[in-house]
Amino acid sequence: MSGGGLLVAGTTSDAGKSVVTAGICRWLARQGVKVAPFKAQNMSLNSFVTREGAEIGRAQAMQAQACRVEPTALMNPVLLKPGGERSSQVVLLGKPVGELSARGYHGGRQQQLLGTVLDCLAQLRDTYDAVICEGAGSPAEINLRRTDIVNMGIARNAGLPVLVVGDIDRGGVFASFFGTVALLSPEDQALVAGFLVNKFRGDVTLLEPGLDMLHGLTGRHTYGVLPFRHGLGIDEEDGLAVSLRGAVRESAVAPPVGEDVLRVAVCAVPLMSNFTDVDALAAEPGVVVRFVDRPEELADADLVVLPGTRGTVRALEWLRERGLADALKRRAAEGRPVLGICGGYQILGEHIEDEVESRAGHVDGLGLLPVRVRFAREKTLTRPAGEALGEPVEGYEIHHGVADVTGGTAFISDDSGHSLDGCRVGQTWGTHWHGSLESDGFRRAFLREVAAAAGRRFVPAPDTSFAALREEQLDRLGDLIEQHADTDALWRLIESGAPQGLPFIPPGAPA
Repeated sequence: MSGGGLLVAGTTSDAGKSVVTAGICRWLARQGVKVAPFKAQNMSLNSFVTREGAEIGRAQAMQAQACRVEPTALMNPVLLKPGGERSSQVVLLGKPVGELSARGYHGGRQQQLLGTVLDCLAQLRDTYDAVICEGAGSPAEINLRRTDIVNMGIARNAGLPVLVVGDIDRGGVFASFFGTVALLSPEDQALVAGFLVNKFRGDVTLLEPGLDMLHGLTGRHTYGVLPFRHGLGIDEEDGLAVSLRGAVRESAVAPPVGEDVLRVAVCAVPLMSNFTDVDALAAEPGVVVRFVDRPEELADADLVVLPGTRGTVRALEWLRERGLADALKRRAAEGRPVLGICGGYQILGEHIEDEVESRAGHVDGLGLLPVRVRFAREKTLTRPAGEALGEPVEGYEIHHGVADVTGGTAFISDDSGHSLDGCRVGQTWGTHWHGSLESDGFRRAFLREVAAAAGRRFVPAPDTSFAALREEQLDRLGDLIEQHADTDALWRLIESGAPQGLPFIPPGAPA
């Protein structure tokens, strides 16, 4: 018998679907329910590599952690990685299968993937007691409904009840709830069980008359009102709201251990990917992380980070246009710390041969590291481990660029001292490994090096555990659901489906 299921949809993008899904997953896991997350189609530049070498959205990896299970490609069968305004790399079951324009994808390719998506969901439901699915954008995107495989398309085909989340902090939540239902077909409306209010500030009793009227208008209950809490995001799909940084900065955090703070500037390059790498830096008491896009903003930075990007050559051009490239060269010449991660590492090298991503051919890099990069058609997707600065370090690799290191010092080595990845010259560092800064001992050793080079009396806290902070974050999400949602009603939805006889709200989907 297949396990239960629920689709968490939203009135808009960024309504809180990822957070609510993770919260429900953690609440269920704490009840002893064997639960898994699922998102049929994700558009994000923040991705993760599973142990079997599959690339999925980072949000689904974090939701898997909320479930206390290992993430797999089944949990996010389709990942779209934007490469510009109109095209994306399509990653299917964890492997890239080509580039498609938005018109080409929605014009036919998306619908062809429905069978694959439904098969993945069915496999999860056969394995787990419950699968909590996350939608994308809004289910009422009437221009896309015909080819939809992530919102009502998946709900209809899999018979999933739908919970619609609305962000009341943005305003207009009642109109958004009503309008979302009223723009769906009768068949789709029959699966929309009710609503969940997110980010409410104030006295909930003042909201209750509106919820009662919403029930009178739609025949659907509100399953909870979640209060506004700072820093409750999990790894973001896109945007600059760096999740854990916000959580640590805005909650009670120990003061700096040393006499100085450490200032980190992250260059906000185009098509920035896996900017969650810097969450681990911001988790350290006394480390201040900010995103920058002007050369003068590097002046007081103790460390500059060049993050990953889906467009290495484009990012390199942007750095030159903005004057940031020259500022980075001056920093390196002065022995001031610079760290490049993945695409940022490639940019720091001597030159790039790219006939795959940008098809720009030979492009000169910044020349700060003795590294030559050639883009291969096959993408590297691995979960390596090694040693750096005398400490164990783990990470994950997601890149087409192959680095030929011709000098400098190895950054990450194996236990025999043989180079595994990266390069260092003075205080300029580069690595392909995402997530390496989550290794606590290595992060502290690296920050001590940066502080010494910057002349700062900064001391890393001896007991900061990034993994423990992330677990605390997920438990806070589980607490929100347990304390502010009707969990008995939620479980009935998951186990039994949408209530029968829900009324139709006109006008319904346009013909």
